[in-house]
Amino acid sequence: MKGGWRAGLIAAAAAAAASLYLVKADRYAGFAEETFVDIPLGTRSVRIAGMLADAGVVRHPWLFLLARALHPAWKPLAGEYRFSEPASPERVLERLARGDVYSVELRVPEGTDVYELAELVEAAGLAPAKGFLAVALPHEGYLFPSTYRFSRKAGAKQIVETMRRHFEHVWQELGGPEERRRETVILASLVEAEAVKDGERARIAGVFVNRLKKGMRLECDPTVVYAARREGRWRGSIYRSDLESRSRYNTYVWYGLPPGPVTNPGRRSLEAALHPAETEDLYFVARAGGDGGHVFSRDYESHRKAVREYRRGANHAPRQGANSRMAGEAGRKAR
Repeated sequence: MKGGWRAGLIAAAAAAAASLYLVKADRYAGFAEETFVDIPLGTRSVRIAGMLADAGVVRHPWLFLLARALHPAWKPLAGEYRFSEPASPERVLERLARGDVYSVELRVPEGTDVYELAELVEAAGLAPAKGFLAVALPHEGYLFPSTYRFSRKAGAKQIVETMRRHFEHVWQELGGPEERRRETVILASLVEAEAVKDGERARIAGVFVNRLKKGMRLECDPTVVYAARREGRWRGSIYRSDLESRSRYNTYVWYGLPPGPVTNPGRRSLEAALHPAETEDLYFVARAGGDGGHVFSRDYESHRKAVREYRRGANHAPRQGANSRMAGEAGRKAR
């Protein structure tokens, strides 16, 4: 009896040691390519163990359950997880307890309009561009540019709602008044589309404000580009037909601000629109040499001189959609 008891004890100890070894060191991958496991909220450990085994993440469900027994404080969190390399049951549990869920990064630069954003969303595999555009277009200007992380199943509506919430947060931080929200965001979108250097944003905003007060057309190139985008006729360059378009977004034809934002401005452009510089300038043009800066002028003759200097820099290639001539000069030289 004693010998049988000892043998049983030894066998149990060996089995426990083997199980412990498998939990900690059995780096297993029963999948040929990366695999995903989506754990709904409230899923019990037994079910999670089965899901992991079915996906080839752990060799047997009981190994994951043993890992849970060894680490009772490590509670798996809901979410979608991606597995691409072999891992022991203990390491798998550790990932689930950390909530190391899989997400797709979406980087949205300042000045991205909804058409460009739709392409970024599709490239990230989050939603088809056409479907996203239909959801996002009414929110142009309020989709705050930043770096986001979304689950693969986020969808257009969730992406738009997340970006809008971020805008609302920033707007509150800046102390933006609700009664001035619409015109401020539209103005900020023009500043964002024109500015390259941060130090010029408030001054550019001041130029636009001065022209509005004087009843002058804004003659802002990015509004022409945006009008062409909305009508599906943007060809990569501004043509005379674009400048003569009767679109309400065309500030070469219509007075006042366009009916909506033409891009999604970042914090610095919103600040500039909320606090425009006090200036007597009415014009600006890209500085010759291509450093991203502008030459600002109070009168038309000084502006024309700056335009001539700009044109001499034939090797200067301005950022598309930026550097409005503010007096139709760009329009007259456009094809």
